[in-house]
Amino acid sequence: MTTVAEPETGAVPNPDCGLCPRLAAFRHTWRAREPAWFNAPVPSFGSSDARLLVVGLAPGLRGANRTGRPFTGDYAGDLLYETLLAFGFAHGSYEATPDDGLELTDSRITNAVRCVPPENKPTGAEIVSCRSFLSATIAEMTELRAVVALGRVAHDTAVRALGRTPSRVAFRHGGHHDLDGLRLFDSYHCSRYNTSTRVLTPEMFRAVFSQVRAFLDAVPHAA
Repeated sequence: MTTVAEPETGAVPNPDCGLCPRLAAFRHTWRAREPAWFNAPVPSFGSSDARLLVVGLAPGLRGANRTGRPFTGDYAGDLLYETLLAFGFAHGSYEATPDDGLELTDSRITNAVRCVPPENKPTGAEIVSCRSFLSATIAEMTELRAVVALGRVAHDTAVRALGRTPSRVAFRHGGHHDLDGLRLFDSYHCSRYNTSTRVLTPEMFRAVFSQVRAFLDAVPHAA
């Protein structure tokens, strides 16, 4: 099963979503400044029948906010897509542009917050307002078996979207939790800051996806 970026569905906000006034204002500012950029809520990349969902924090200003595809055009995407390719969750060539022909295999990528936030920092209220789109994304993935949360915010948002309380499902890099037939895997976010400070090394990141690959390989596909 392979896929390219999907068009909008009910699981993503419309291009002029106003749920978060601060994010909408920031988006309008950048539409005026860079009219050729995507500058809209970024849809998920990948098929809804994938068994793996990777959840990031939010689009990067010059990454997904520019290109319209999660983790495309910024440093975090270099490590993420390299790792997905290495473990068979993608194929093709990642060239940091949405028309590079890269396709995902049995995987999907989304963000806890769909619009770029100033300084890459969404507020608590914005995270809450956007959670319904993650919930809808999860609900439409009928074959979903594994979720990888990149960072604590993505972890907490995914846990709440799955109807649980984060205080009872602790975030720990390299850890996992079994939640109603799904396995939630945790990783530090693959941001430039985390990798440059060695909070996260490529080896640590690959170790998480090695666990995911082994888990999914042991789970039979639905008939």
